Amino acid sequence: MSTVLQTQYIKQVVPMLKQELGLRNMHEVPRIAKITLNVGYGKNVKDNAYIEAVERTLSSVTGQKPVHNKAKKSISNFKIREGMPIGVSVTLRGDAMYDFLYKLIHLALPRVRDFRGLSVKSFDAAGNYSFGLKESIAFPEVVGDIAEKIHPLQVVITTTAKKKAHGLALLKGLGFPFKA
Repeated sequence: MSTVLQTQYIKQVVPMLKQELGLRNMHEVPRIAKITLNVGYGKNVKDNAYIEAVERTLSSVTGQKPVHNKAKKSISNFKIREGMPIGVSVTLRGDAMYDFLYKLIHLALPRVRDFRGLSVKSFDAAGNYSFGLKESIAFPEVVGDIAEKIHPLQVVITTTAKKKAHGLALLKGLGFPFKA
């Protein structure tokens, strides 16, 4: 079962990128490997209601149960001890990844207040893209009691691109709204 964005990638983006980037083989064309959504607890690390709200938000937006991340080392200035839970994350692949991408591009980003486009400066050297949303309420699934505790959301899009320009061309081809 392929999604709308997956079909667009296969039928339109792959041939366009192959020609634009001068690639000879369609398997050289960059693709999205995975999407990781991450929320850190910050100062609310001991607030169970906040942690449960974050879990409900991530599971309603992605359809998967989030994984708790623990501190790898102690940092006394932040009152963090090794092994202490510091956030939750969800990794999306396959159909769920493309469904989330479609929802992000066409529903959530246009609903963000004062949205003027994504920055092209957020790519790393390998063509992966990361950005943050100040409020998770931009997603249509976040309503009612879930929306009571507003929290930020970090999104990391991991691609198979080898260069920053290839990753940018891939995301532009998929319809990401970048600043001009």
